[in-house]
Amino acid sequence: MSVEKAAPTSPGPSEAFVSRSLVRIAVRETLSRWGARLGLFWIGLVALSGIFAPFLASSHPIVLKQEGRWSSPMLEHLTFVDVSLVLLFFLGLFLILLRWVCARVRWWIFVMVGSGIVGISYLTISPPTVVWLPKYRVAEENGQVQYVLRTLVPYSPTDRFSDLREPTQNLPPGRRHWLGTTPNGEDVLSRMMHASRIAVSIGFVSTGIAFVIGVVVGALMGYFSGVVDIIGMRLIEIFEAIPTLFLLITLVALYGRDLYMMMVIIGLTGWTGNARFMRAEYLRLRKMDFVQAAVALGLPLRSILFRHMLPNGITPVLISASFGVASAILAESTLSFLGLGLIDQASWGQMLDQARGVGTDFYWWMAVFPGGAIFLTVFAYNMIGEALRDALDPRLLKREA
Repeated sequence: MSVEKAAPTSPGPSEAFVSRSLVRIAVRETLSRWGARLGLFWIGLVALSGIFAPFLASSHPIVLKQEGRWSSPMLEHLTFVDVSLVLLFFLGLFLILLRWVCARVRWWIFVMVGSGIVGISYLTISPPTVVWLPKYRVAEENGQVQYVLRTLVPYSPTDRFSDLREPTQNLPPGRRHWLGTTPNGEDVLSRMMHASRIAVSIGFVSTGIAFVIGVVVGALMGYFSGVVDIIGMRLIEIFEAIPTLFLLITLVALYGRDLYMMMVIIGLTGWTGNARFMRAEYLRLRKMDFVQAAVALGLPLRSILFRHMLPNGITPVLISASFGVASAILAESTLSFLGLGLIDQASWGQMLDQARGVGTDFYWWMAVFPGGAIFLTVFAYNMIGEALRDALDPRLLKREA
């Protein structure tokens, strides 16, 4: 009697779906939603604008031939931050394309090589400190320039056109200044591009600080419970009682206007929500079988907390982080709108404040373009957060599978 062997069946859609890692599921499900795609497109556009702002909007020509001598004033006036951001961008892009290399290895390569890039750039790059931006236009008018290649927007964010006789203040959008000029005579489009760097950096850095503190504190509270949990909850209540905006205003008035100080303050006061999420997840996970097995095997506490339990409880914090970036951008914009933001750097909130002229004057282009950028950026992060929340919802994943 012969027994027919059943032909091997290929895994069904649900089995293949379950076999995927959490990261792949989150990325695939998030990118399948149009809201997330549009949000990522806008965030990418803002990030690229901030990274390459000195190469897109600058009064310094890319290439200049003056009195028979070739030079690149734009490259000569780049700061170590400008160079570091561009090199880190291309390094990250190169590592993303190396798909055959382990993700953990690529991450460590980025950290190590990126640290070297930032350190070398800081030690070797020293642009001129005293710059008179109109000198290139003056030399061109006097016939001293044989060839010049300018950037897409040939104006720096601090160029006030002191060499021109006609006034350049409060000009509406036109052929020369596509988005108009500020009350000080600066080009709005140039300042918008350079201000995008502040919006992206303050959002990611402050949210990163809040993310790390919240994860560590919440993990310890949830795993140990008892006295550690009580002390942690009292600490959370103390920090939640601190008004972030008033604290920023006070510290700016006492210690001056510093972007890095703003990042640290927003991060140190915004970790409480992440800690609550992590505490709840770790309270749920610490009695599960895989955690008890890890404890029985004698694994170190660091491995149990952050290698075995963290991947299973990080989902709510990831979703909260996307909304935290939007909140950080709003906090900086509010501070700049109140006139307490940065002075020597362009900011969307600062430009929005300049829309109010003297008396009853109102410059609509100074309100529409910076205000629209703030709205679209915050809205984009919210759309990404909602898409990520839906993608990581177990009930939704089970229903769609």
